[in-house]
Amino acid sequence: MTESTERRRRGGGRAGHARRAGVIEQMPWRIPENPDRPTEPLSPDGVERLHRGCLRILAEIGIEFLNPEACALFREAGCRVEGTNVRMDGDFLMAMLARAPRGFTITPRNPERAVPVGGRHMSFVNVSSPPNAWDLERGKRPGDFETFREFMKLTQYFNCIHIAGGYPVEPVDIHPSVRHLDCLYEKLTLTDKVVHAYSLGRERVEDVMEMTRLAAGLSHEAFDAAPRMYTNINSVSPLKHDFPMIDGALRCSRRGQAVIVTPFTLAGAMAPVTMAGAVALSLAEGLAAIALLQWVRPGCPVAIGTFTSNVDMKSGAPAFGTPEYIRATQMTGQMARFYGLPLRSSGVCAANVPDAQAMWETMNSLWAAITSGTHVVYHAAGWLEGGLVASPEKFVMDCEVLQMIQRYCEEATWATGEDDIAIEAIREVGPNGHFFGAAHTQARYSTAFHAPFVSDWRNFEAWAADGAVWTAERAHRLYKAILADYQPPPMDAGDREALAEFVARRKAEGGAPTDF
Repeated sequence: MTESTERRRRGGGRAGHARRAGVIEQMPWRIPENPDRPTEPLSPDGVERLHRGCLRILAEIGIEFLNPEACALFREAGCRVEGTNVRMDGDFLMAMLARAPRGFTITPRNPERAVPVGGRHMSFVNVSSPPNAWDLERGKRPGDFETFREFMKLTQYFNCIHIAGGYPVEPVDIHPSVRHLDCLYEKLTLTDKVVHAYSLGRERVEDVMEMTRLAAGLSHEAFDAAPRMYTNINSVSPLKHDFPMIDGALRCSRRGQAVIVTPFTLAGAMAPVTMAGAVALSLAEGLAAIALLQWVRPGCPVAIGTFTSNVDMKSGAPAFGTPEYIRATQMTGQMARFYGLPLRSSGVCAANVPDAQAMWETMNSLWAAITSGTHVVYHAAGWLEGGLVASPEKFVMDCEVLQMIQRYCEEATWATGEDDIAIEAIREVGPNGHFFGAAHTQARYSTAFHAPFVSDWRNFEAWAADGAVWTAERAHRLYKAILADYQPPPMDAGDREALAEFVARRKAEGGAPTDF
């Protein structure tokens, strides 16, 4: 038995089994597989036209890389580099994309929580990066460390959340120089799921990789041999990649860790007002960075993200869950398959509180993820106000929806075996009976249908007699009960000690440099 195998054996939990009885009965941990063919709104000619448009942007206009190392690498690869402007031809781009894997697996400290990215797999990520929090008791307020910890507990508790992505709320009461150290320590101890590094400076990326390695009890060689964590980078649309994002992506890719490249293009503001123009720009920005990573480390795990939506042309505010957002996501998914890349999208909304608008916009965004063939769904639980707010009530409500999606993906919902068609049950009941008491029903009723934990299916009179509690209020009660019921996952004592010692040493050294 190798050192890393022994560490995993001692540190692993029972992720593959149903959670112990607690506040709610939820589905066991699983990575859903999307059974449906993706929606492909583009004709073959449309795919080719978008592809040619992307190539023209890269060859004729170019992308600004505000990173001297990236420019030097592109120059070495034979691309045209003038200052920070990088132009590349189609042959180079396609040769680099051919190096990228169509899928990969990220394995955290608990190997039972491994997340496959690609194929038909679909994984859900918690809300990431809002500066503010909102709940029914405290209202809207700046993020703090205790609220951050609450969201990490929710992230661990719900089996339908597969990845502990960026900070679910930014803890502004922790100094930026050491914030990543405190946050990642909590992530790696309060959860045993895949974690993420912000590409915001060399120290932060390197620290997170080392902390992830230590938490899993891995040697440097074992860590570098396979993806154990990931980073997500965004372009600065239009047509630009900044220094720290590209620096972090290069550092992760050189050590075999996954990189998701997600341009943030809002049609009518940072991108053309047409969906085709916005998608073409987004693709050009994302593919340029992926080409760089494949030049540096052929075969490194990468995915392309889409965050293309539109703005409210009256106010300039971002809009999410719109018809345009759905189509842009589907179009990008079609192009991602054309290029052979895994896809990331998001479960987002523009609503300010967890109300009806929040849920219909989020449902639209999640349906866009399903129909586009998305593999990683960012911000799948807890997002409000266009990403400015994280809400625990919304987190719980979203997890209800995610469980519905997981149930939708299960073969039991469309199986056509002899018992499923149920001829004998139909014969038994006949034209004048009902199926409640049929043996076929009695044998299956407890698992036949999705069972909600937030929705209230009683009639109005029963609901009113029980206090007339609205959905967000029920979600608030559940969130509080879940926090009271939360138990941290098992972790090897030696790994925890090594992690704590590293954090203490890096804090003593000053952490990461800041501008203040």
